[in-house]
Amino acid sequence: MDTGVALLAGLAIFPVVFANGLEAGAGPGLIFQTLPLAFGNMPMGGLFGTLFFVLLLFAAWTSGISLLEPVVEWVEEKTSMARTGSAILVGILCWGLGIASILSLNVWSDVAPLAMFERFEGKTIFDLLDFFTANIMLPLSGLLTAVFVGWFVAKESLKLDLALDGRGFQLWFGLIRYVTPVAVIIVFAYNLMG
Repeated sequence: MDTGVALLAGLAIFPVVFANGLEAGAGPGLIFQTLPLAFGNMPMGGLFGTLFFVLLLFAAWTSGISLLEPVVEWVEEKTSMARTGSAILVGILCWGLGIASILSLNVWSDVAPLAMFERFEGKTIFDLLDFFTANIMLPLSGLLTAVFVGWFVAKESLKLDLALDGRGFQLWFGLIRYVTPVAVIIVFAYNLMG
């Protein structure tokens, strides 16, 4: 469902951007710079823009809750804090990190915490979060997931969960066990050296 909704959103957003002759960027630039201009140039753009950003708020909010759950659970298990306290603590820490990244786009735009390293010279807090998330954390989590599923989860459990049998399962299992880790390592190395 998530992939289907993302594809439908792309089919709706990019024609609006291109019809207005705007540059289709990616990430925050597309959402917070290009799309408001596109909505401003279309009939009833204020209504559609407001509706889009309200829906984006709910999508971010629900995703944020599901992303906080493992961290809240970990804090609850490792400390004597109750669930409410660990949720508040993790929420405040994430909020603080979010505020720091927002401030790095204006008031703290000249703050470069890792400027002592040549590779990170001139990178703000937002740039550093973007770099580490896209180039280290996402590929590393993909690699660890592929290794865990390919080498540590029981084959019978995978067959049952995927509802695959025979050649289809053997093809998938070979890909997840051998091809996917190598491909992710190549992408990971390329991103780190680039």
